[in-house]
Amino acid sequence: MNGTLNKVMLIGHLGDDVKMHYFDGGNCIGRFQLATNEVYINKTTNEKITSTEWHNLVVRNKAAEICEKYLSKGDKIYIEGRIKSRQWQAEDGTTKYTTEIQVTEFTFLTTKKETANHKPNQEQESAKNTNFDASNEGLPINDLPF
Repeated sequence: MNGTLNKVMLIGHLGDDVKMHYFDGGNCIGRFQLATNEVYINKTTNEKITSTEWHNLVVRNKAAEICEKYLSKGDKIYIEGRIKSRQWQAEDGTTKYTTEIQVTEFTFLTTKKETANHKPNQEQESAKNTNFDASNEGLPINDLPF
């Protein structure tokens, strides 16, 4: 195989709301951080350890607008993309470096806006009664006629 591959797949939670930047000509980008966690048990202390890794994500144009509209801090998302490193000159003259994930595909797994609008009605849940047989016209199964 002569080719190379630069592909990233992540599932994590947003560390903050999507920050939008608009450019002349109508293009835009959205930036946000994504947290992924690794949980393991320290064998010597039996302590549960959670290690969090932060990823800088960049989405462009229409995808950025969709992310800004539907995502907020804490939401869970699946993304696919590629790693891109870049550098720039800061105002003080120093060279700054960053590594970002350029998002090419994404799927919302949970959004706070979605869960707030679709909570199950507790009254409906309690109305379910498994002690009745539907073919028995609503009479309890153990209600014998003799």
